[in-house]
Amino acid sequence: MEGYYLMPHPPIIVPNIGKGEELKLYQTSLACYDIAQEIATKEPETIIIVTPHGPMFSDAISISDGEDISGDFRRFQCFDIKVDVKLDMEFNEVLLKLSQDEQVPVVSVDRELLRAYGRPFELDHGTLVPLYFVNKYYQNYKLVHITYAPLSDRMLYKFGMLLQQVAQNLNRKSILIASGDLSHKLSTSGPYAYSPYGEQFDRQFLAKLSSSQPLDIFELDCEMIEEAAECGLRSTKILMGALDGKEIKGEVLAYQSPFGVGYGVVKFNEVGVGTKALKYIGRREQGMTEVLPKGSNPYVRLARKCLEDYFTQTKTMIAKEELPEIMVAHRHGVFVSLKKDGQLRGCIGTIFPTTDCVASEIIRNAIAAATEDPRFIPVRFEELKQIQISVDVLMTPTSASIEELDPKRYGVIVSKGMRKGVLLPNLEGVESVDDQLAIVCQKAGINPDGDFDIEKFEVIRYKEGER
Repeated sequence: MEGYYLMPHPPIIVPNIGKGEELKLYQTSLACYDIAQEIATKEPETIIIVTPHGPMFSDAISISDGEDISGDFRRFQCFDIKVDVKLDMEFNEVLLKLSQDEQVPVVSVDRELLRAYGRPFELDHGTLVPLYFVNKYYQNYKLVHITYAPLSDRMLYKFGMLLQQVAQNLNRKSILIASGDLSHKLSTSGPYAYSPYGEQFDRQFLAKLSSSQPLDIFELDCEMIEEAAECGLRSTKILMGALDGKEIKGEVLAYQSPFGVGYGVVKFNEVGVGTKALKYIGRREQGMTEVLPKGSNPYVRLARKCLEDYFTQTKTMIAKEELPEIMVAHRHGVFVSLKKDGQLRGCIGTIFPTTDCVASEIIRNAIAAATEDPRFIPVRFEELKQIQISVDVLMTPTSASIEELDPKRYGVIVSKGMRKGVLLPNLEGVESVDDQLAIVCQKAGINPDGDFDIEKFEVIRYKEGER
């Protein structure tokens, strides 16, 4: 391959969409234009873009397949920019075959398949924004359009290696662009509630990419990653795989965050021969998932059993005498959270009990967390062995004043009319009562400076591996 880049994809950077606001991303724009001009001088036959916003599957990387593909910015109220591009069908064919041979899960996505899912076959904004800049200077290329999946680090890295191998096998002059934004939690005015982990993630991520050890991005703290709400890490991990065996140095061309989201532009320079690193990737994950504790307390043990029974179409039958009396004699709200590789995979809960006892509440919410959380594709049976379960049992809420709140000890419920929001206690990044109320009011759509009712509640948290 001839070049490797990390590019952000904020639609507002396009002048027809930003209508002046794009000037706040002036440095980012200049960096993107610099990359586009550099790509033009390389005259690649194929541009490979890895995006987080195409048709995503939970268990396989998707590759858009067909003769051509197009996209526009109409969902951003811009109707005069359209991108039409030919797909590199030969590259796709070889990549699919090689991935299958190497047991890397991939899926070929065409118009017919997406029609079955009610999705259009089109370019997403994670691809359109980088191509907006590239097309200003160069259009004589075919595209390989890839949407990453939440696979293990090892699989992502290995897939990147396969991209390099296909380019070499076909003697294809290629460019690889990892499309992705950094944290979405950099300010209270951003798209998500502010978290100090956002700034921490962006700083560490860019520092590692521009260091002599860029593969250290695979060692970033999992809790920090989850709290940062980023969408560029997996794209970059695939790019790292494409650079396997090369000594590289990342050059940060720009970093800005005027809208509460981090936008980083990075160019990767090959400076020598490096280490073949696949055998070192994913060692932490193996320690987390190969011998995952099944849980020795009855709360998480019940949650796991009911999920196993759900996927094997077996009715969960547990005699009450097999459970502690407290689980069948009391009614409480319950939250069930699922994490995979340290990152949230699903969470559903009830503030107040909706079933006859805590045990029934766990069963209902565990299945809902795996199958109904709208933020995630439903969990597959094959993932269960990699998923860690926690169960939060909510004590009865009581009315409270602001002075009585403690974000480490108490969860909070705010309500006004039909609007209601809830936030669990002891969450990373929520350090003060002001933080707690700002976040929960935002979730409820309530003005934090207005009047609203407050309730507090305590939580008993159970995790797998704990008694």
